[in-house]
Amino acid sequence: MCGISGFLKSNAVNTEESFKNSIDKMNATLVHRGPDNDGCWYDMEAGIAFGHRRLSIIDVSPEGNEPMISASGRYIITYN
Repeated sequence: MCGISGFLKSNAVNTEESFKNSIDKMNATLVHRGPDNDGCWYDMEAGIAFGHRRLSIIDVSPEGNEPMISASGRYIITYN
């Protein structure tokens, strides 16, 4: 089963570097949930971040990597 992480902005995460480091660290703790791929997306202005660890079972193509971003860039999802 894949691993999902994420957070909403807190006072402890106030720079772009700390934002990225926080979601990267969360993702790293989930490596056992999905060794095949990892991905992160964040929007510091909106104060949200998504992380995903992928365990490829059925669809092993790169098109299954997450978080998934719509063609317009407006919608971002991560799911299992």
